[in-house]
Amino acid sequence: MTEPVTRTCTRPMLGVRFLASEYSTGPVHGGRIDSLGIDENGSPVVVEYKRGRDAGVITQGLFYLAWLTDHRAEFQHLVRERLGADSAGQVLWSSPRLICIAESFTRYDVHAVREIRRTIDLVSYNYFGSGLLALEPVAKATAGVLAKGRRNRPSQGESTGQHGTGTTDLRSALDELVRGLGDDVSSVDRKQYRAYRRLRNFACVSHAHQQEVVVTLRVSPKDIDLVPGFTRDVSTVGHHGTGDLEVRLRTERDLRRAEPMLRLS
Repeated sequence: MTEPVTRTCTRPMLGVRFLASEYSTGPVHGGRIDSLGIDENGSPVVVEYKRGRDAGVITQGLFYLAWLTDHRAEFQHLVRERLGADSAGQVLWSSPRLICIAESFTRYDVHAVREIRRTIDLVSYNYFGSGLLALEPVAKATAGVLAKGRRNRPSQGESTGQHGTGTTDLRSALDELVRGLGDDVSSVDRKQYRAYRRLRNFACVSHAHQQEVVVTLRVSPKDIDLVPGFTRDVSTVGHHGTGDLEVRLRTERDLRRAEPMLRLS
C-alpha cells in the first residue's frame, strides 16, 4: 500500500503547498485522503482526484473535510513537521477548503456545491499527452458567502475604525470592482491583509495602511510601466500577501488607473 509522501511540493499547484498524498485517516475512519495541503492564505486544503466523471468525488471530499476539521492537532503537527512552527501557528481554520478535480462535472454537481455551506472548488482537467495537463475552474462555493456585491465582513481596518472615511470608501469601491470581475471571486481575511482569489490569490489588500489603500497583484512588474509613488516591484521586498506588483491607491482616479492591472492579475 502506498505510504504518505513526506516531501513538500516546491512549486505549488493551484496555490497549494502539498504536505502529503494518500494520507491515512487511521483505522477508525478507514480512509486515505488523495492530497493534503495548505494554501497561500494558510487555509487547510483537501484535494480529491477522480479519473473521468464521478459524482462521488464531492461527497468523498466532504467526508475527508469533516475528518480534517475534527483532527486539527494532527494537521497542525503535519504542517509543523513539513513547513515549520511559524506556518503551523498561522493555519486559518475559519476557511478549510475542498478542491475536487475530475475530467468533467454535471450541472447537478455545480448546483450541489453552491447549496453546501463549505468552501469548495470544482476543477476539470484535460490531458493532452506528452505530460501536458490543463486545469480549468468549473465552479466555486465559499462558506458564508453573501449575495454578489456584498462583502462577507468588514476588513480588519474597517471593523476597528482605523481608517478614515475617504480610505474606507475607496476600499469599498475596490471591493465592488474586484468582485465584479467574476461570480467565482471570493475573499479571505487574514490579520495583515484581505486576499481576493479564484483558485489562487490574485490581489491582496493590506490592512496596515490608513492614508492609502495598498494592493499587491499577481502580475509581473516587468509587464508594467512602473510609476513612482503608484506602482512598485516588490518581488525582492518582504510584504504580506501574494503578488510581486504593489499598487498604491489614494483616490478614485488611482482606482480607475489600476483597473487594467486588476483585470490582468
